[in-house]
Amino acid sequence: MSEERGGGRSGRKGERPQGQRRTFFRRRRLCKFCVEKIDYISYRDVKMLMPFLPERGKIQPRRISGVCATHQRKLQVAIKRARQMALIPYVTE
Repeated sequence: MSEERGGGRSGRKGERPQGQRRTFFRRRRLCKFCVEKIDYISYRDVKMLMPFLPERGKIQPRRISGVCATHQRKLQVAIKRARQMALIPYVTE
């Protein structure tokens, strides 16, 4: 009976009721350091640090880089130390 009144479900297959959005499933990124079992992130290893610094020189957030919280903190300290030692620039022009 609800189909006759126009409320509730529509008769078409795969169609959602009005007002509901389809949830986009994004696969969780795995932490690069956890997968490779890296405990210490060295500030001297610039090749390892550079993928986490975009063109502007800012540190990428966890949600974009896919690094776990523990390694994000260690990565942050390593990047700041490398900047202090002038291995990595603070900003790019």
